[in-house]
Amino acid sequence: MKKIKNTLLIVISFSLITSCNSNISKEETSKESIQNRFVKFLEYKPDSLAFPRSYSIVKNEIKKVPSKDWTSGFYAGNLWQIHELTGESEYKDLAKKWTAFIEKEKYNDRTHDMGFKVFCSFGQGLKHIESDHYKSVIVKSSQTLRTRFNNTVGSIRSWDFNKKTWNFPVIIDNMMNLEMLFEATKISNDSSFHKLAVIHANTTLKNHFRPDNSSYHVVDYNPENGNIRMKVTHQGFNDASVWARGQGWAIYGYTMAYRYTKDKKYLDQAEATTNFYLSHKNLPKDGIPYWDFKDPSIPNAPRDVSAATVISSALVELYQYTNKPKYLDYSKKVIKSLKTEEYLLKPTINAPFILKHSTGNWPKKDEIDEPIVYADYYFLETLLRLKEMDKQ
Repeated sequence: MKKIKNTLLIVISFSLITSCNSNISKEETSKESIQNRFVKFLEYKPDSLAFPRSYSIVKNEIKKVPSKDWTSGFYAGNLWQIHELTGESEYKDLAKKWTAFIEKEKYNDRTHDMGFKVFCSFGQGLKHIESDHYKSVIVKSSQTLRTRFNNTVGSIRSWDFNKKTWNFPVIIDNMMNLEMLFEATKISNDSSFHKLAVIHANTTLKNHFRPDNSSYHVVDYNPENGNIRMKVTHQGFNDASVWARGQGWAIYGYTMAYRYTKDKKYLDQAEATTNFYLSHKNLPKDGIPYWDFKDPSIPNAPRDVSAATVISSALVELYQYTNKPKYLDYSKKVIKSLKTEEYLLKPTINAPFILKHSTGNWPKKDEIDEPIVYADYYFLETLLRLKEMDKQ
């Protein structure tokens, strides 16, 4: 009886999500395929040292990481979001367990990825349970993140490694961690978190973008005087290339920053980078980008579903601020593409992931053309944002 109830809830929920696309192509997989992917999350047992990060189809092997890994918060976030999509309490119960494993990271001052880890887990949880404890974890994590801020540079330091090359590296990904700081001010009424986030966003806005509005990956500063030492890449094809997920972090980050500040220059940058991305000659027709737009092996270069889902989620929100149909059209195109057999994992694969064809770190040949946890996270977020918009 319980199994029937689970199936019914998931099918009903996914029917609502897909209602905005009345013309379903014969290439699309059935709603049952999505349902079967969700069920795989229930089969993966909680383990504080084994957060599922990615999956090798070739090796039939899940890459597992501890809570200190920058991706750890996405798995709990996925469970919270599947709970929201289905209404099924089993996902919520699991989400609580995985979220609890991350709490110790609130003291980890050796990373800038506090937002990815803590806000994608505890922040998602706050949407479903009223918890002063969850709020305190977010505030403490924000206090820890604040220790990485350099007032001379006007930014939060991203990485501590590679010190022989970089003095004070700041990556475009770091924009994503500002959401936790903005929320920490709302929770605590301490405006310093909000102010710090604004300073970081302004510094990144000034220094991370090229004249064509594409984003560099890494800007390295001199922490003594704030001068720029170099603008380079760490995960793109080369320093002058256009790393797709980096464009996603920029678009999402400045759309989100506009949400909290209503500062038009953030909205303008989000639109400018989006327009660069959408009009790029190397963006495939199905909306799923190559991992880097300047990879010379295009059209044989790997795709990056994670970049597509980050941007598709951001553009649902950007559409609501601008009312420009092309942004929403892209989000819907991505979702339509990702519901096909080309991108959706088969029900027979026993791993807690949904989507194929993401690219993690191409220069290191790591997680190439694989399911990756954060691709699923922003896919689910896109579904929820479309569903919520459909209600309005």
